[in-house]
Amino acid sequence: MKNILGILIFLNTLVLVAQTKLPSFFGDNMVLQQDQEVSIWGKDTPNTQITIQASWGEDVKTNTDEKGEWRVKIKTLKADKKPYQLTINGSEEITLKNILFGEVWLCSGQSNMEMPVRGYPNSPVIGSNEAILNARNSNIRLFHTRYKASLTPVDDVDGQWTEATPKTVAYFSAVAYFFGKKLNEVIDVPIGLIHASWGGSSAEAWTDKETLNSEFPHIEIPLKARKAVMHTPSYLYNGMIAPYVGYNIKGAIWNQGETNRVRPEEYKKLLPAMIKSWRTKWNVGNFPFYMVQVPPFYYRDGEFSTFIVESQIEIMKTVENTGVATTTDIGACKDIHAPEKILIADRLAYWALAKNYGFEEIAYKGPIYKSMEVTDDNKIKVYFEESDRDRGLTNYGNKYDVKGFQIAGADQIFHPAKASINRNRIITVWSDEVPKPIAVRYAFENCIIGTLFSTAGIPAASFRTDNWDNVGRKNKP
Repeated sequence: MKNILGILIFLNTLVLVAQTKLPSFFGDNMVLQQDQEVSIWGKDTPNTQITIQASWGEDVKTNTDEKGEWRVKIKTLKADKKPYQLTINGSEEITLKNILFGEVWLCSGQSNMEMPVRGYPNSPVIGSNEAILNARNSNIRLFHTRYKASLTPVDDVDGQWTEATPKTVAYFSAVAYFFGKKLNEVIDVPIGLIHASWGGSSAEAWTDKETLNSEFPHIEIPLKARKAVMHTPSYLYNGMIAPYVGYNIKGAIWNQGETNRVRPEEYKKLLPAMIKSWRTKWNVGNFPFYMVQVPPFYYRDGEFSTFIVESQIEIMKTVENTGVATTTDIGACKDIHAPEKILIADRLAYWALAKNYGFEEIAYKGPIYKSMEVTDDNKIKVYFEESDRDRGLTNYGNKYDVKGFQIAGADQIFHPAKASINRNRIITVWSDEVPKPIAVRYAFENCIIGTLFSTAGIPAASFRTDNWDNVGRKNKP
């Protein structure tokens, strides 16, 4: 009896092993990055021949290794909106249908990225109803990654590619969908969106173990997930990013930072390290990485978000092929989930369209602080970086009364200031209460809504000219 049972177990094991398996993101309805040598991989029994036949005329053969793993590269065509098939023959035959060639973007972060088009309870997405109603588009494909945290990297995720329809779009990331929708409308090619985010997650949770160990030894990687699993270093990278490494992408968009707001100096180093690690692992060059500025929000614990905004702008300036979609003018101070997802996504898309898709004539970033000088009449002139894509600064109102500025002298006490736009990219700031000013801040509080824009309508990010650590304590009301 034992022998019979053993034979049955052995035969059953053979049946389970003798299967041709692919990660879930190689499936029907997928989008492959256009006009590239893309990677396809899977598993089968060891030393099995694998034949890949593409309906667009590419054929590849390989053999599984001693672990039963295989990987090939196959050439894709330029986007043409035609559906194709891919047949994999090994121990079994698998045919993937309705494949498109286009632009693939990875979309990650915390709850402001995760927030679906339909919104959260008591937390709306402006324009969601019309967006869902008109969402049917077979040239936008969505892949939603379900939650998975792991101590070690895994090789698959739980999800599937779907076409954009009212039903699928309603539950998909709003920022990701609207970003993809804008790209599809403008460049007129299929768009594939891989969404992998987790509300409340920290940047270190999305960073691999090797990077943390080598560059941030103070960040401990526990042997089991913490109670707040989305804060556990490396666990979300292992479960929700690592499986995709090698799947050809155009770039990534990132909506995260609130959870790291109390460690802004660390964030300046941590996020660049994460970006570098992702780029190294994908091995397709310094692909675009575009961030969303942390929007205005009132933190009841007295913590401050504008330091993270500073970090994001610094990263944009120092890390190649990165950008920030500024949000100083939007958001709800008592709802951490900014409802203007369409506007946020459009601003992300401006970066991609201008920097990656040849639309060089459009503006894509807001005014960026450059320098300041104190004038003889005890005012401060603030200068902004040059841009040939807009025509200077505006507040869409009285240019001699720009709101949101503060000014301080040597006592480091900030007072509300008057400000005026007196030349294209110069603002003059002053206060009768500060006879000898030495520092300026703009929108440098949690709930100030920005009033300063480029003439293209993109807001300036919060900034300060000092490095004093006195936010929220010494500012004069």
